[in-house]
Amino acid sequence: MTFGRFKSRTFRRLKVKTPGAKTVLHYKRRKPKAASCSECSAVLKAVPRGLPYQMRTLPKTKKRPERPFGGNLCSQCMRRLFVAKARVVQQ
Repeated sequence: MTFGRFKSRTFRRLKVKTPGAKTVLHYKRRKPKAASCSECSAVLKAVPRGLPYQMRTLPKTKKRPERPFGGNLCSQCMRRLFVAKARVVQQ
């Protein structure tokens, strides 16, 4: 019989084969939704999908890309923003 906390769908069920050739269920926490761009809602690349306790242990450079607006905007939206700013400054 499973524990009460494992009955909810918060945990995903993985079928794992043990060395004794039995298949057992392992319960793992689901991953959170992938980070998305604040302008176009595209999925951000190079941003890990970790639970808060996993993200806390990562160094800052592993949490988002090393570029302006890294972790907030996708590269296309970032470029579009810089081009728009350059046009305003030029005029």
